[in-house]
Amino acid sequence: MTEQPPRRERVVLSQRRGARMMRTRVEVQEQTEVGDALVRGLMRAQLGIALRLAAAVIVVIVAIPLTGTVFPWLTSVEILGVRLNWLVLVFALYPLLYVAGRIYVHFAEQAERDFLRVVDDETDHE
Repeated sequence: MTEQPPRRERVVLSQRRGARMMRTRVEVQEQTEVGDALVRGLMRAQLGIALRLAAAVIVVIVAIPLTGTVFPWLTSVEILGVRLNWLVLVFALYPLLYVAGRIYVHFAEQAERDFLRVVDDETDHE
């Protein structure tokens, strides 16, 4: 009787990928150095989004009084008894702040989704 050696089994990359994803999730939960680096990367991305957006909003806010300084006749213009600079503040500034907040939330959530794709299996969240 001739016994044949057992068939070789091929290891597939997708099986290894699942193990790596689980390990990454555990590292984040246990706050290891790798998990800490991933969380810091998420925080750094959200801080970068906030700073860039804040800079854009500050530029627009500073431009409003500068426009009044460069063109002084604009500060004396009245529409329905209200000066133009006040109308600009009411009808341009508050919507600008609202839109900036919405944009920040959108990009911050996108950064969190990217973080989850790194930490977790992509099929769990889609």
